[in-house]
Amino acid sequence: MNKLFFYSFYMGLILAVFSLGSCQKEHEELSGENPKAIKASSSTGQLIQKASAKNGSYDDVVDGASCFAINFPYVVHVNGQAISINSMEELDQIEEMFDDMEDDVLDLVFPVTITLSDYSEITIGNEDEFEDMVEDCLEGGDDDDIECVDFIYPLTVYSFDINLQQTGKIVVGNDMELRRYFSSLDDDDLLSFDFPISLKLYDDSEVSVNNNEELAAVIEDAKDMCDDDDDDFTQERLEEYLVECPWLIREVERDDVNRTDQYFEYLMNFKVDGTVTVKDREGNVLNGGWSTRVSDHGVLLKLKFDVLVDFSLEWFVYELGEGKIKLFAEGGNRIIMTRGCDIINDDPHTLRDILRECSWIIKKVKVDGDEIRRLLGYEFKFMSQGVVSLGNGDVASEGTWEIKVNAQGRLVMAIILGQEPGVSFEWPLADLRDDRLKFEIPGTDYELILQRDCNGNEDGDVQEIRNFMMVGEWMVAKYSASDMDETANYAAYTFAFQAENMLNVRIGETGPTLLGSWRVLRNSDSKLKVYLNVEDKDPLGALTDDWEFVSITTDRLELRDNRDDSSGDLLVFEKN
Repeated sequence: MNKLFFYSFYMGLILAVFSLGSCQKEHEELSGENPKAIKASSSTGQLIQKASAKNGSYDDVVDGASCFAINFPYVVHVNGQAISINSMEELDQIEEMFDDMEDDVLDLVFPVTITLSDYSEITIGNEDEFEDMVEDCLEGGDDDDIECVDFIYPLTVYSFDINLQQTGKIVVGNDMELRRYFSSLDDDDLLSFDFPISLKLYDDSEVSVNNNEELAAVIEDAKDMCDDDDDDFTQERLEEYLVECPWLIREVERDDVNRTDQYFEYLMNFKVDGTVTVKDREGNVLNGGWSTRVSDHGVLLKLKFDVLVDFSLEWFVYELGEGKIKLFAEGGNRIIMTRGCDIINDDPHTLRDILRECSWIIKKVKVDGDEIRRLLGYEFKFMSQGVVSLGNGDVASEGTWEIKVNAQGRLVMAIILGQEPGVSFEWPLADLRDDRLKFEIPGTDYELILQRDCNGNEDGDVQEIRNFMMVGEWMVAKYSASDMDETANYAAYTFAFQAENMLNVRIGETGPTLLGSWRVLRNSDSKLKVYLNVEDKDPLGALTDDWEFVSITTDRLELRDNRDDSSGDLLVFEKN
């Protein structure tokens, strides 16, 4: 056995001893070898404060400063016209007015109240005071807020004394409450969350963290993954952003005429040499050129095509970030583009080689909005000569597969499996990682997520958990779903985790044996996962899921499901 087993076993004994002497769960978790309390002024505390800070960039068209926002409602004069601003939608109207006018003059009507990044408020009485605040913001450098990651509330926060005894507990329901809680603390005050907690990343994916170390890592990794929606970007940033990925056309207006249907999903590629190509939906390529310059109104992007006259203008870049660019030009002209980093225009051999390198496990498959849970944990093997197999360790079906590029330049994985219509589609690639692939059919509710499984290349923890589960038989000691104890429903079942990913479930001492499958993997978020599949065996279908590994001792295996629809389901096996 390696260090994972001995550490889990040792910690299990420690927790058992503490449970006899104290009912303070938080103190039990913090009193071990690695205390999980942080100082309010620590680097982790500062990251938490930045992730919960007020985002002041959404109204930069008015105030020109991203470290604060003006409280609604207020009044501005645009070229002499009085306009009341009551919402973020009305800020969009201001931006559009700017793009239709050559000389834009905007004046605030004072007094106004502004909200700083720590949610404190200041009333500004005149133009001089306001300009001082803007100057302080610009001279201060980077914004205080981290916009690429958000906490999912509510959160429970505990405070501790120097001996790690709990001194307080508070539930916060939003960013403002969390940031103000930090403001009430001294630098040396200790605190921690009631883990696990979840965060939403800039791409709407969610991640669960189990301790302060994981929390700091997620915020640190996420803060540079997206571009804050600020208007004070530089010419250099725009140029770098344009050439990083292809761009998909989402909206086009020319001379006040909506031409979106004509150009929707055209693909635009900017090259560092100043050339740009546009690929239409039939795959035809149109060539042009691009350049940028800085004007009094911001950064301008000039496009020039011999054929695409609707694109051939000098465009004002009024929004850059969140995977989107918005371009405007006077006279009722607009282009909106979204990043298509998943679109690969090179030869499809890259994806083909990745698929053939290892087996791929189904993490999720949705067809027309319905998740096919019976295929969870099934294994794809993409072989030569266009042959693919899909199985669960017992029964496998064979079909064909092909990687090709469609008219928009998207890599598509075409699968035909007569016995499995749920996966027999042309799947466009949506996300490409070393150990995880996501396919989606745009505009539909079809989705396929695959997790790489390279037998023999797993880390030691995966091998140890797998080997340990295969020793002996297991009973369900506890199963709770949505805070309901369902353990009694599984009292008659004995689980045997066997080789070749086979799962045998015996009903009673002499009853029939049901067949299923199981796997242990480390996913793309470095989480240890245990896949169980007994979907068609009522009531065992409820256990079919990719469970997150919590702990293992000599006779106990604890798993948890933190998916949106599970409310933190708990599954505990004990040796029979």
